[in-house]
Amino acid sequence: MKDPRFPELTQRQISILKTYGEVENHLSETKIFTLGDLQYDFFVVLEGEVSIEDPYNDNAIIVAHKKNEFTGDSGMLSNRGAQFHAVTKGDTSVLRIAPKELKEAIARHSDISDVLLNAFLLRQETVLTEFTGGIKLVGSGNSKETYAIRDFMDKNHIWYNFLDVDVSESALELLENFNLSKEDLPFLINSEAKVCPNPSLEQLARYSGVLMDFEDKVFDLLVIGAGPAGLAGSVYAASEGLSVVTIDSKAPGGQAGKSSKIENYLGFPTGISGNDLANRAYVQAQKFGCNISIPHKAEKIEHTGNHFILYATNDKTIKTKAIMAATGANYRSLPIGNIEKYEGSGVYYSATGMNASACKNELVGVVGGGNSAGQAALFLAIHAKEVHVVLRGGDLGAKMSDYLVQRIEAAENIFVHLHTQVTELYGQYHLESLVLENKAGVKTSKNITNLFTFIGARPCTEWLQGLVATDAKGFICTGPGIKQEELYKCSIYTNREPQSLETSIPGFFAVGDVRKGSVKRVASAVGEGSMCVSQVHQFLADLKNTETVET
Repeated sequence: MKDPRFPELTQRQISILKTYGEVENHLSETKIFTLGDLQYDFFVVLEGEVSIEDPYNDNAIIVAHKKNEFTGDSGMLSNRGAQFHAVTKGDTSVLRIAPKELKEAIARHSDISDVLLNAFLLRQETVLTEFTGGIKLVGSGNSKETYAIRDFMDKNHIWYNFLDVDVSESALELLENFNLSKEDLPFLINSEAKVCPNPSLEQLARYSGVLMDFEDKVFDLLVIGAGPAGLAGSVYAASEGLSVVTIDSKAPGGQAGKSSKIENYLGFPTGISGNDLANRAYVQAQKFGCNISIPHKAEKIEHTGNHFILYATNDKTIKTKAIMAATGANYRSLPIGNIEKYEGSGVYYSATGMNASACKNELVGVVGGGNSAGQAALFLAIHAKEVHVVLRGGDLGAKMSDYLVQRIEAAENIFVHLHTQVTELYGQYHLESLVLENKAGVKTSKNITNLFTFIGARPCTEWLQGLVATDAKGFICTGPGIKQEELYKCSIYTNREPQSLETSIPGFFAVGDVRKGSVKRVASAVGEGSMCVSQVHQFLADLKNTETVET
């Protein structure tokens, strides 16, 4: 049976692809792309063989592509660097297609798109789960800075190998070999043995190609936030021909990306992790031509009257006719004086595969009563000795879906503490224990070494600086119910009221958790992001009509 990661294209598909590229003949061994190359080309093998080689492991051959097979993975749809070398063997003929033309072919030909994207996603998954290699990250498992880099690479599907100086002799040897000290931690090493001490997330994003450059023009739509709502809006808007750019400050997925398993999302009866769902949507949006760049955090916004100007981190200025705010909400920190000391070294705001090994046979705490807390508890219970769910209220089912409540109650190693709060944290370098206090004031010490908190969502709206109407908590107000005195005075709102997802300024929309009155569920966020695109079209038509009248 043919391996689905390495399918063969039909002659008809190859004939179509030839209109997008050029045929090359290589009589001897030739390297056609190199690890780290950005915007590297796609190749179809017409005759001969192309081997994919791993420079991190003495150029070991990962796979040899034969006739009618092709190179590449999902990183080709963004600006991500090549993860391996590609070398023609002997007398080989290949079809070379540049990334821009490849995206055009994928957008226009569904059968080619299906074959390529399915293979691309499977290859990416194989590299991330089955191969040891990629960028070397050397740091301490107890370091907040190291954790932030690992978290960024995991959530952005960047291939890397972590060496912990606290437990690995190899890590200590690397420190010595490069004449570095622990003050230089964490540091990255690429395949050419180049070292980057104390890297910023921007440096890492630029090196890996996650941070993209795009045209300096006025886009039809800027989507701020790549959670389920923002990604859904990006997919639908790009697929309908709008020029779209999407930014996020961290990674695709938002709060949903932190969910280890979502079982009540339509169409996935066995469940899907939030990270996988987000990655598929990330690839899907790029398939339709959406520009997605990470990390960019919105800092300030201006409204000129006929378009918006967003000022973001990494010196990015983006001009757009319409905006879809999908910045979501962040979980609040526990009100404990020394909590910052343990963030990234025992206190976390998401539960992913990276945390699983640290929780093996340990006592783990989960604070919160929503679905994210329930999903985290069940995921961590697979690895931990005990999981203690801490809830200030008295009803686990008040905000959590019933299927999660039933599974938590059935789990032998999950213990629920109602009317209880975490009040104290202890540990020299890493969390070692904490104190639980119930409503009667009784305190209990637990040797919990990993604490995951999912409480008090706070909207990410600081960047708005009062531009649009919000409620007292900072959630963005939308729809016809906005007070008349808060509406932007313009001809569009003279002729109609705000649409259901439109804010106090026409063309500025809010979807998902950041919107006042939203339902905090993945499905509803996807629905809002998708539905919002039709309202964007309505605004763009109104804008065009207004400009025509003024002209």
